[in-house]
Parts: sequence; structure tokens; C-alpha cells
Amino acid sequence: APSPTTAVPYTSVKCIDIRKNHHKTKWLVPWGPNHCEKLKDFDEAVSRQIEANDIVFAVHIPLPKKEMSPWFQFMLFIMQLDIAFKMDNDLKENAEITLDVSLAYRDDMFDDWEEIAHAIEIRKLKCTFGSPKTLESEGRHYDCDFLPFMEIGSVAHKYYLINIRLPVNERKGINVGIGEIKDIRLVGIHQNGGFTKVWFAMKTFLTPSILIIMVWYWRRITLMTRAPVLLEKVIFALGISMTFINIPVEWFSIGFDWTWMLLFGDIRQGIFYAMLLSFWIIFCGEHMMDQNERNRLSGYWKQVGPIAVGSFCLFIFDMCERGVQLKNPFFSIWTTEVGTELAMAFIIVAGICLCLYFLFLCFMVFQVFRNISGKQSSLPAMSKARRLHYEGLIFRFKFLMLITLACAAMTVIFFIVSQVTEGHWKWGDITIQVNSAFFTGIYGMWNLYVFALMFLYAPSHKNYGEDQSNGDLGVNSGEELQLTTTITHVDGPTEVYKLARKEAQE
Repeated sequence: APSPTTAVPYTSVKCIDIRKNHHKTKWLVPWGPNHCEKLKDFDEAVSRQIEANDIVFAVHIPLPKKEMSPWFQFMLFIMQLDIAFKMDNDLKENAEITLDVSLAYRDDMFDDWEEIAHAIEIRKLKCTFGSPKTLESEGRHYDCDFLPFMEIGSVAHKYYLINIRLPVNERKGINVGIGEIKDIRLVGIHQNGGFTKVWFAMKTFLTPSILIIMVWYWRRITLMTRAPVLLEKVIFALGISMTFINIPVEWFSIGFDWTWMLLFGDIRQGIFYAMLLSFWIIFCGEHMMDQNERNRLSGYWKQVGPIAVGSFCLFIFDMCERGVQLKNPFFSIWTTEVGTELAMAFIIVAGICLCLYFLFLCFMVFQVFRNISGKQSSLPAMSKARRLHYEGLIFRFKFLMLITLACAAMTVIFFIVSQVTEGHWKWGDITIQVNSAFFTGIYGMWNLYVFALMFLYAPSHKNYGEDQSNGDLGVNSGEELQLTTTITHVDGPTEVYKLARKEAQE
């Protein structure tokens, strides 16, 4: 697949707002039919006695002779200000810039513009000046951080227009002491259409495959005379959360203007993360050979509780950013000091917790391996067929445990990298290029892992001799058959699971 996103730079055009002279429209367009009267620079504005309040920075999206497409899925805009140093108009400490911003759309070059949103936003300027502030340095530019500007969760229209005003009010101190602004530049980031098509195709293909294995798996469990054990229920719940993330509702975003799709996608992914992390804890715990009373969800509240609390905190954090953006696309949690610190704290704490979780999971897997290895010492006493059978079971179980660890490691890396990638435009200096192979690879890995779990943990429908089902070490004809089956048993979810339970009881 092509790379997931594309960044397009835009430079705003300085338009003169001549509505005082009975101008018909409130929207100022930088080029094309009915374009605005332009200014080259602010020196021209001074010579023509045009005030700052009469200047509008206009940006047309996309560039000339191009159109936007619903396949782009979302638009994220970052702002960069070109501020020049002047002795009599210096940039003061902790300066704040007030932006009066409007967003409009149209689907034809000759239609009227329709307003999507209007807001008055304040952004903190974080700029440094490399040279000494003397007369010789006048005209040199400050080095300013990127500012988060706007995010929309759907690209339903062909053309968009942004009008930015910098209203000046000296009495109220609005836009005073912000230096001499020469230009406003925007960087527009959107998903690549080619990547979207590959992503949709993957979801459309994987949805029925997981659904079919889920139906088959649950049917196997309902055929049993006993009630399903905790591990079987948790695997089924994991299958449901995987199906929820798979269902390609994104196809509707091509025909409908659903701006909430980004938020919905985050919620789906959050539910799957919480389910996957909880499953790994229960999966390892159910194969421990200890005296604890297992097979009850209440036995895992200490481990599953923090995962639930963490997931809820991330949901609240997401609602504060993406939820508010449904009403006001110019809102960003990164614009205030408290918001930035909170957002950074959330990402750092989530990363640390995930790394600690991974270490704890490694410790649990190590304990399970040690217990299983101890059990292997009793194998030589068994008959050849039974020994081969249990060796096969143990090998497959160890292999599944290692795959679990690999899957967990990749998931932790993916979560941290995706958070950093999403945030790096907002805090400036960190850049990570995540290619599409990483996204599609992790997503495919989750599906294969869930598929394999259901396949390997579905209870066997074959009926073996009484000897074997009672855990007897005798030889019977059922053993030869069992060698070719998956790691399942008529009396329990897995024979390794049964071995563990028997040992604990003894």
C-alpha cells in the first residue's frame, strides 16, 4: 500500500476585506473566479493606509486544478507563522495570538461557499531568535513552533476555504506584542486514497473470515455437555471485539459526511486493546499450576481492573479532543499549558504502564513455561503414543505462548508509536515516519492471532475412550487419533489446561 498520509504545504494569500464598499460576499477567495484584491506585503498595506483589521489571510484547499476526495478520510492542519523581528514591534514573552477563523466548502467552482465552522481561537506563540536583538537583525525571522490549527473527521466536499483574521484591539491587548507577522503558512495532512482502498479491502475480506470461525467455535462449545469455562468465554469475547473493529463501516464515509468516524474508530480500537490486554492476563493465569481458585473472572480483578481504568481515562482524554472537535474543528487540547501537560502526561503514563504490563506478561509466561517443563519430567514413564501426544501438545502450547509474547510486544510498540506520531505535529520536534506496512501488518497479525486462538481452543467433538478422558495413563485406540487433532479435549478446553488443573488439585 502507499504511505498512509500525505502532507501538503499551503501559503495564505493576504486579501483586502472591502465589505465596507458593499462587497457582496463575506468569503474571500485567493484565486479563481471572483478572487479577492490581494496585498503583496504589509508595507503596501501601510502605504495604502489599510488597517490590520481589514486584512484576511485566505487559503483554498486543495491547490489549483485539484479536488479533495472522500477517500482522504480526514484533514489535519498545522499552522506556522513567519514573524520578523522589528525593534519597535518586538515579540513579547508568552505572547498569545488571537485568530478569527472561518471554514467553508463548495462542490463546484461557481457555487456559493457554505460555512462549516467559525471560531475565535487563542494560540500561544513559542518562538526563539538566534541573533542579538539589534538594528542589524531587523527583518530576520523568529524560529517558531508549529501550532495545531484544525482537524476534520471527513472530507465530503471537493473544495474548502479557510479565512483567517488577526483582529487588533490595543485597548483590550488583543494581538498586541506578537511581532511583525509576514505570512501564515499551513500544512494540510490527509490519508492517501490508495492506502484507504487497501485498508477497506483488508477489512472487507477479514470480517467474514473471523465471523465464520466465531460461529464455528461457539457451536463447538454449545455441543459440549458442560458449561463453557472462563478461557473459552474470554476467547469468544476477543473474537467479538475483533469483529467490531473489522466491520467496514468506513465504506459509508465515502457517501456520507460522517465527521464522527475518527472518534468512532478510536473507541473501537480502545475496546479491542482493553479486551486483548485482559485476555493475555487471563490466558496465562488459567495455565498457571498454582493453588489459586481459577476459572472465575473475579479472580483477576487486580490485573483487569487497572486495564479498565486506563482504558476509561484514555476514552475521556479522546472525548476532550476529538469529541469537542465535532462542534469546533479548530479546538485543540494542546493549545493551553494545562491541556498540553495533561496530554503529554496521558501519553507518557500510558506508555510506561504498557511497558510494565509487558514485563509482567513476560514473567507470567516464564512461570507457565517453568511449570510445563516440570510436567515434562513425567513423560518418559508414559507409553510411546501417549508421550508423543503430550510432547506435541506441549510444543504447540509453548509455540502459542511465544507467539502471544511477540504479538504483545508488537502491539505495545504500535500503540506508543501511533500516539507519538499523532502528537508530533502538535508538540513540534519529534518526527516518526510510520509506513503502511506497519499499520496493515499489525492489523493482519491481530486477525491471524484471534483466528488461530479460536481454531486451537475449540473443544474437540470427537469422543475418545473412557480411559483417556479420565486422565488415565493407559493406552487406547483414542490416543493414535488424538495425535492429529488440535490442542483440545472432550472434557476441557485444552489438555495442557487439564494437566495444570490436575497438578494444582494434587
